[in-house]
Amino acid sequence: MAPLTDTNGPVTIIALPNETLCAILLYFSPPTLTGIARVSQRFKAVAERLLYSSIHLNETLSESSPLPWKTLRWCESMRQRAHLIEATKKLQIRWQADLRSTFSQSLNPVCVQISDVLRLLVFLESLEIFLGPANLAPSHDEPIHAIERVIRGTHLPLLRHCSLGAEWTKGVQPYTSVLSSFLASASALRHLKLPDHLAGLDLPPGALPSLSSFRGSADTAANLLPGRPVQALALVGQDSDVTRENLPRMTLTSVPLRYLDLSAMSVRPLLLRNVSTHFPTLERLRVKLALRHTLHYAFSGIRLLAGLSAVLSAFRQLELIDLSPTDVDGVGRADAKEELVLVREWGRACPSLRRVIFPSETEWEWQAEGTWASC
Repeated sequence: MAPLTDTNGPVTIIALPNETLCAILLYFSPPTLTGIARVSQRFKAVAERLLYSSIHLNETLSESSPLPWKTLRWCESMRQRAHLIEATKKLQIRWQADLRSTFSQSLNPVCVQISDVLRLLVFLESLEIFLGPANLAPSHDEPIHAIERVIRGTHLPLLRHCSLGAEWTKGVQPYTSVLSSFLASASALRHLKLPDHLAGLDLPPGALPSLSSFRGSADTAANLLPGRPVQALALVGQDSDVTRENLPRMTLTSVPLRYLDLSAMSVRPLLLRNVSTHFPTLERLRVKLALRHTLHYAFSGIRLLAGLSAVLSAFRQLELIDLSPTDVDGVGRADAKEELVLVREWGRACPSLRRVIFPSETEWEWQAEGTWASC
């Protein structure tokens, strides 16, 4: 490679300004950056800012190793490197339990350590914390969700992406007002995921004024969406959780909902009909169909999907229907002729439709010449 030059001759990488050096090092992997940090004090300063700008901590907890050591080491490292607090923009912590282990270790002290560090990261823009079994172990401390031990007293004014949760089972400690207080203070938040929150949120009307997407339970969505500019919604749980009471409340957003993701639940025809009634302005729909409820499926393959025509006709702006999350084990790959018949039928029922993804994961697109073609 030829050396860099300017009007005065060759320029070595050492002579580059920190901004240019940082732009170059952005392309290196974390292990490489760790090696670069050993070159010199200047390289260490630049490489460390990049390494600490985006933190990803993924750990599996077991009976033989019940503590998240990576997380604990990161907490200690941040306490020793206060000068890197401003550089930290993204934090992801994910714990999971070894399925072969019976987990009883209390992780509350670790949650408190994370909380002490998190309160310092006021420049954070993205936060994803999944604490796995942390909320399952019995606790003799105050009744508070493990996630709330982490976020209590934290204010993140620049936070735009937030995902919070832990493993859930009946009878575990639910969320309290601590979560609501944390979210109410995150005025810049645009994307929120609360997979294990099953009730309403006690938020003031003006909270989360910029929220544009939400993933969580039907009851939480019904409480959160009204009056907020949410355009993308993903529901978790059972399709029976979506009721005649909470579904209409999800339509009360300040802007029309454009994208609905039902891939985390097995959806029966009744829910699809209700969705088409309440959300006729959807543009993108992702669904995991409960085909096991239809006896004919084992004999007639995807032809039973012809029944979706009546549902699709209610959508006025639907461009994409994605059925790829649907389980088709034991049925085999769909026939292209059957798929073509279906997309033509659906296209007539829903003239705005431009793309279809079948359970077989084959894709069909509407072409400019007015025909359907597989991708």
